[in-house]
Amino acid sequence: MIERHGKRMFSTVIHTLFAFTIVACAKGEGGKSEATPGADSAFKVALLTPGPISDQAWNASAYHGLERLHDSLGAKISNIQTKTPAEIEENFRQYGAQGYTLVFGNGFEFQDPAVRIAPEFPKTVYINVSATKVAPPNVAGIDFIFSDGAYLAGIVAGANTKSNVIGVIGGAELPPVVKAFKAFEAGAKSVNPKVRVLSSYIGNWDDVSAAKEQALAQIARGADMIFQNADAAGLGIFQAARESKAKGVRIFGANSDQNGIAPEVTLGSVVIDLPHAFLLVARQVKNKQFTPQVFTFGAKEDVIKWVPNPALASEITPVTQHRVDSVGMLVRAGTFIPPVQ
Repeated sequence: MIERHGKRMFSTVIHTLFAFTIVACAKGEGGKSEATPGADSAFKVALLTPGPISDQAWNASAYHGLERLHDSLGAKISNIQTKTPAEIEENFRQYGAQGYTLVFGNGFEFQDPAVRIAPEFPKTVYINVSATKVAPPNVAGIDFIFSDGAYLAGIVAGANTKSNVIGVIGGAELPPVVKAFKAFEAGAKSVNPKVRVLSSYIGNWDDVSAAKEQALAQIARGADMIFQNADAAGLGIFQAARESKAKGVRIFGANSDQNGIAPEVTLGSVVIDLPHAFLLVARQVKNKQFTPQVFTFGAKEDVIKWVPNPALASEITPVTQHRVDSVGMLVRAGTFIPPVQ
């Protein structure tokens, strides 16, 4: 059993829902269908995502996790993007009826539908990502200590800001997102007490234009370091940073390694290794060692990581890098817990 920090259950972003057509043989955007060549027909794994797997963030990382299960465990895989709570329930039910061994719901909003549907299909295990509800015998959650990486990103932001104004922009003002931003702020202030933080939320996870406007508004108020956690909408924040490059604006990616989206302005990314997390849980299910619980993953489990952008490595001074490395070692050892209040 993988648990850590007791009640410090942390999940990453909770996502708004996108349109998709439900089909009897579920298949998501860019997803692998049920007829996966060379797969183990006895071990079938499905993934429900609340947004497109092309978002270069949360859902893309989850889909890479699904692919990891195909490659490493021989799973027969399927993916579908859902739109509403009713569609979530319908697809959970559909995969259960089709005899899937394991079904992942990629977001906090999947946990209640899973709890309702799971009793109908006792042979299917439902795992909700960024969720904290457990419903034995076949519903569990995966929770992430995203603050482990957000704090380290904050150290870099606090050391590198020239204006002493940094910004955070989220898709929605939800507790997990707020906690990540609090850890980022704490990390920044640990090296620069003069830092002032601007905070804003888009209200959804897919409005690129609105996200760009929020970023430009923060930049106009002096922010030169911005940590975004907005999934597909976050691409607009990268655009704003790129357009403000002359002002020295730098950005931090979230959830997946986003350093390549705008490498000329991205200092690094706080990464959730969803493929690794999926593999740890799925292996237990396949080996019939599964126990319903909340699987909690952080830096200690090598799931949450601060990944600097090599293209801008020269902008992080040796002193700052030493600080990040030193604190990172303490976090991984479990002797330092980044504050989230």
